[in-house]
Amino acid sequence: MKRKNILFIMADQMAAPMLPFYRPSPIKMPHLSRLAAEGVVFDAAYCNSPLCAPSRFTLVSGQLPSKIGAYDNAADFAGDIPTYAHYLRRAGYRTALSGKMHFCGPDQLHGYEERLTSDIYPADYGWAVNWDEPDVRPSWYHNMSSVLQAGPCVRTNQLDFDEEVVFKAQQYLYDHIREDGNQPFCLTVSMTHPHDPYTIPKPFWDLYSDDDIPMPAQPPAQADQDPHSQRLLKVYDLWDKPLPEKKIRDARRAYFGACSYIDDNVGKLLKTLEETGLADDTIVVFSGDHGDMLGERGLWYKMHWFEMAARVPLLVYAPGQFAPARIGAAVSTADLLPTFVELAGLQLDPGLAMDGRSLVAHLQGQAGHDEVFGEYMAEGTTSPLMMIRRGAYKFIYSEQDPCLLYNVHNDPHEQQELSQNAEHRALFESFRAEARAKWDIPAIHQQVLASQRRRRFVAESLTQGKLKSWDHQPLVDASQQYMRNHIDLDDLERKARYPQPCQD
Repeated sequence: MKRKNILFIMADQMAAPMLPFYRPSPIKMPHLSRLAAEGVVFDAAYCNSPLCAPSRFTLVSGQLPSKIGAYDNAADFAGDIPTYAHYLRRAGYRTALSGKMHFCGPDQLHGYEERLTSDIYPADYGWAVNWDEPDVRPSWYHNMSSVLQAGPCVRTNQLDFDEEVVFKAQQYLYDHIREDGNQPFCLTVSMTHPHDPYTIPKPFWDLYSDDDIPMPAQPPAQADQDPHSQRLLKVYDLWDKPLPEKKIRDARRAYFGACSYIDDNVGKLLKTLEETGLADDTIVVFSGDHGDMLGERGLWYKMHWFEMAARVPLLVYAPGQFAPARIGAAVSTADLLPTFVELAGLQLDPGLAMDGRSLVAHLQGQAGHDEVFGEYMAEGTTSPLMMIRRGAYKFIYSEQDPCLLYNVHNDPHEQQELSQNAEHRALFESFRAEARAKWDIPAIHQQVLASQRRRRFVAESLTQGKLKSWDHQPLVDASQQYMRNHIDLDDLERKARYPQPCQD
């Protein structure tokens, strides 16, 4: 049987609870809404670490952050960690990445045969967190300028990036269909919107009016926030600095526009699949790396285990293979590697570590797992902050802060913390005992500290003398592009045309 192609599309910082295929929402996403209506939608999909690099390293490897050293946005991602790209490439798939993956370290491919663009974020260790100086706020941390400067724009750094990402992805699909052979592909297209800064061109801004924008619920008083939330408010310089209501609305309006921009780009990719005749042979998967608090609970960006920051969109579109369905079980992006492997008709190597579990049983309408483990050790922490999501409950575990328990089925906005509730005491103690058995927090803490210290030392050293960047440089051989005298003109024009004309 012919193996299906996989088109994996990622958005950055897209909060699942705000999207129209998860709840009533003013956000206009016609293309993704159609895929959701005709595909399999996971209603409780989570990242495994609510920050870009740790989440992505777990996503591509299927292993939890503490297993692979994915501690923060400057963590080294070792070249010997198998990814879904390694698995599929080893089995004969063409593997390519267009866009962001935030790989840190000298290996910028991690199994992808090709990277069609550079990354938008640096590949060095400059953003390492420093638990040795917990009260020092590094200059590169998020601040609130993204919100205070929110509004429409003509052009941004992120628009430059995503336009290239989508163009190069479409070109890859055109090139694939014009080449001989039946080799399947796995193309990952990873855009950086709707990640802040909260700005978007006027056509997308104008899709919404101020009256369309729901405002966050009244947040808890700062003194009543959990300790991690309080640290985050200080990390992004919001402590005792209330935001103007208009800028909160502007930021959310721009974010909504950026979600529509992502949807527009998804539409371009779907159209390219149709035009090239690849649609019927391609499984489309859409997901993201983490969400965005968007002012809910008084918080912004990600970096917490609350639903807005930790829940991600996840849908699988393969008409004729999987019937439309909604899956309520808790799953995570760590499950994508084993899922891709099974969709390709392959098996996991039993000798290799794996935390993720395949979603194919869910896709086939059978019973599957309902459990997510998460780990966070980056901005705003001074000790590991872990999460277990199972059934109706979410348990947030720390040995430094009070543990938290929520019933996210009955309380999706997480207003009622249940750890002190007598009715839930036995459940709370059971979760805490499970977490203590699963994670050796003192050992992980020391591993994080050791990694931070090594990376700070190396990063400072490499700023001296001649700079040798690890940032990926996409190579283009111009001698093989367009018209060249060493290539027969008629042959070139015929091969570059799709569909190819009949030869006389």
